[in-house]
Amino acid sequence: MQLRVVLAMLVVLALGVSAIGDAWAQQRNPPYFASIAAGKARMRTGPGRNYPSSWLYVRADLPIKVVEVYNDWRKVEDPDGTQGWMLVSLLSSTRTAIVVGSVLEMRDEPRFGARVNWRAAPGVVGRISKCRRGWCWLDVRGRGGYVEQNRIWGTEPGEDVP
Repeated sequence: MQLRVVLAMLVVLALGVSAIGDAWAQQRNPPYFASIAAGKARMRTGPGRNYPSSWLYVRADLPIKVVEVYNDWRKVEDPDGTQGWMLVSLLSSTRTAIVVGSVLEMRDEPRFGARVNWRAAPGVVGRISKCRRGWCWLDVRGRGGYVEQNRIWGTEPGEDVP
């Protein structure tokens, strides 16, 4: 019986640490990039549920830029430049990016002339990592490759992302 209680406490503790970890990551000083964690997320005209919704996002992982912090609310900017407020629990510190412009070649090495693994159309969203010297690794549901950093929205120009 005591073993069950201890195991239950460990599960609750692990879930709490996970939630605290992502909330802690959202305490950085703006501006910084994050993504929408929820399948449905409302953007509001002000930092509170009493403010009207201006947008309903139904695309988890969409990159957003946090530009201001007020308690549990974040003023965010989406890839189109629209700004509004979202509850921090709707956001994730996971770095994502969206393809902008024309079709993007995803290469096996971070250089021009490298073999093309995949191509991504404008509007495709993927997770980014390993951004260095103008190239980022973009993973779109298990299909990945290096892309030119200036062809995606979700990083600052020249930003290094681990």
